Amino acid sequence: MSSEVSTAESIRVVVIGGPTASGKSALAVDLAEDLGGTVINADSMQVYRELEIVTARPGAEDLSRAPHRLYGFLGATEVCSAALWRERALEEIHAAAAAGRAPILCGGTGLYLRALTHGLSEMPEVSQEARAAARALHARIGGAELRRCLAEGDPVIASRLHDGDSQRLIRAWEVLQDTGRPLSEWQARPARAPAGMTFFMVTVLPERAALYRRCDLRFEKMLEMGGVEEVRALMALDLDPELPSMKALGVPQIIDFLRKKISREECVRLAQRDTRRYAKRQMTWFRNQVHANLLVEKQDSERSDEEIFKIIRQFLLTGHT
Repeated sequence: MSSEVSTAESIRVVVIGGPTASGKSALAVDLAEDLGGTVINADSMQVYRELEIVTARPGAEDLSRAPHRLYGFLGATEVCSAALWRERALEEIHAAAAAGRAPILCGGTGLYLRALTHGLSEMPEVSQEARAAARALHARIGGAELRRCLAEGDPVIASRLHDGDSQRLIRAWEVLQDTGRPLSEWQARPARAPAGMTFFMVTVLPERAALYRRCDLRFEKMLEMGGVEEVRALMALDLDPELPSMKALGVPQIIDFLRKKISREECVRLAQRDTRRYAKRQMTWFRNQVHANLLVEKQDSERSDEEIFKIIRQFLLTGHT
């Protein structure tokens, strides 16, 4: 086993989080190459194999530098829950450690990262029939009416959601109907963090103006690389528009462009705006919800890679944060 990975009772896991376009993926692959690590995806959209370009999934060069796991492992027809991702992530963490490699989680989906480090409440298995019935009801009566119906059986969840939050409304309704118990009751059950793991949290938070410029440039680059063609192929699958894969950043705007509802210029403007808004929400979450062991505040950081790697190497060797 590599000296970079603990051999004691606790697996030492590096988590690199931050907003979209912050440079966390580049840091993760540099770190993995330097320390002998495996990069494990923690982004809820990069799990879909049909969304390679629009989600800025690691390319062939990065994949050649270090092993990458949980990228593109689901089809666009599927829904990746935090519970499913967590189960797969724990498997990959154990596999990396067993192979003598440092597990390096990388992503900006706060729900996934919290699910991994803090655990999840036990959630029920819902039948396919209940899931299909919930989707059909939403399609027939709409989000506002479904939320009113939900409020009668689960007022706690209904008060947290808005009419347009179709995925969560449908989820809460299917659980209520299939189990007879509100989702809020299931969520109130105690969560358990994974045993035998120590996490080192690295948060990448560039200066906001610089991050917004990177968000804008990323979408333009995505179009140059074939993002429109990728979304055209996604549309050909005739998927349910409520699926997560159909709501990835940039996808709705490109669909509207392809259907000639908006111009290319408007497509770019709206997608860039929504990407910046999403990045802002992510920055707020990471600042307020994550206790970072190491904060990288600028893309061109005052901390050199050498210094960052030294700190993380010390954690991997000793377990001290």
